[in-house]
Amino acid sequence: MTALNHSSPREIAAIDIGSNSFHMVVARIVGQSLQIISRHKLRVHLASGLDDHLNLNQAAIQRGLNCLAMFAERLQGFDPENVRIAATYTLRQARNVHIFLKRAETIIPYPIEIIPGTEEARLIYLGVAHTQPDSGQKLVVDIGGGSTELVIGDNFTPQLAYSKHMGCVSYNQHHFKKGKISAKNFNAAQLAAQQKIESIATKYQKRGWQTAIGSSGTIKAIREVLIAKGHSDGVITAKRLQWIEDQLLSFKHTDDIALEGLSEDRKPVFAAGVAILSGVFKSLNIDEMIFSDGALREGLLYEMEERFRHSDIRTRTAEAMAQQYNVDTAQAERVKHTAETIYDQIEAHPGLAKSELQPLLSWGALLHEVGLSISYPGFHRHSAYLLRHSTMPGFNLEQQTVLATLVRFQRKSLKLEDMPVLSIYKRKHLYPLIRTLRLAVALNGQRTDIALPQIAVTSNKEAWTLTLEEDWEQDNKLLAADLRKEQEYWRKVGWELNITPLANEDD
Repeated sequence: MTALNHSSPREIAAIDIGSNSFHMVVARIVGQSLQIISRHKLRVHLASGLDDHLNLNQAAIQRGLNCLAMFAERLQGFDPENVRIAATYTLRQARNVHIFLKRAETIIPYPIEIIPGTEEARLIYLGVAHTQPDSGQKLVVDIGGGSTELVIGDNFTPQLAYSKHMGCVSYNQHHFKKGKISAKNFNAAQLAAQQKIESIATKYQKRGWQTAIGSSGTIKAIREVLIAKGHSDGVITAKRLQWIEDQLLSFKHTDDIALEGLSEDRKPVFAAGVAILSGVFKSLNIDEMIFSDGALREGLLYEMEERFRHSDIRTRTAEAMAQQYNVDTAQAERVKHTAETIYDQIEAHPGLAKSELQPLLSWGALLHEVGLSISYPGFHRHSAYLLRHSTMPGFNLEQQTVLATLVRFQRKSLKLEDMPVLSIYKRKHLYPLIRTLRLAVALNGQRTDIALPQIAVTSNKEAWTLTLEEDWEQDNKLLAADLRKEQEYWRKVGWELNITPLANEDD
């Protein structure tokens, strides 16, 4: 029995915390492919709980937590590296998101990643591309509860990706207040969607595509209505979409909608979703669209599989960004190597695997000088801004914040009161990374390929000891001065940096 368990396929799970529904997909990794073994979905209507000040009300928070509690039952026994949870538009917008995340910690023991809109678009494309036969250049459209993602790509590579603030829940609240349906309301919603897409429409049309593919609930619901009408191929065309619009306008209220194939729980937001898709069709001159079961959660799964095969898109993103901003890669690699050497020697973080933080340190070291492309004075602050606000495929918002924080505190005074609030990590997790990067930057201040003195580091909470070769100071007076300055920076925030010579092995 033990042998059987040892050889069983690895199981992974992905949860999509959407604005309208929460989804969970569980899969086995079998060879080089994924085998979906279960799907779970619950309509949560999270976006409807956002008030005018962008705070989530307690009822919406509780609905979300109840759903996560059910998902947690299915995930009992899953290791953290086998589960990814991604939150999208509503939690990106919610000003009191920290309340939801704090309460979720007690319910589901896996970090919730809040992902940027462009990252959501990339992952949706990945999910669609992996679940569709190769169809050449593809346009993928995903209408969610709070946002709509539009991506053009080829094979598994997205080429254009945008996320627009228009979703079936938010548009329902704004354009179909109290469920009222009218030609005026519908046209206003459709026009608003066209205005959202106006700035990118020409770019998309010039790029072109062979196949338009829709994913997620709104487009699935439209397809099911068309199939029930007799269009067995389920293809959405402009003419068929117009027919659905005409049918909707024959009803006065969303509660009155009687369309075969439309589920009861989809009725409240169906008119808003149709208006958005109609606006997309008109703006991009789409002839027809097919449906794909793949979406964000499948994208998360397939990316997890890629990471298990040591092909992490975040590394490619960091390397591309270093090239984009003309980073001195030789210096970046020196700092990266030194940082990794130091970090390998320090005490592990209680309750948090070093393997989870070490890649962030390495990427931070590689990109610590991107701000030099703006100017030298204050370049650490410029670097932080670029890392926090750039589009970085593969990184969630918290990971970008960690990278920005590391490079912000790589040099000069340590204004720790300026550190941002985090949800997945804690400050105590970042402090060793900051200390490590600062030492790596200081030790490589000469920017030469001359080998550094042998380095040994021990750590005891805020007190670190850096041990260098005996007599190293005689030949490294500038480095010694830099390290004394560094000691002063540490002392001002209650940290301690001791520097000692390494005893001669002959002694």
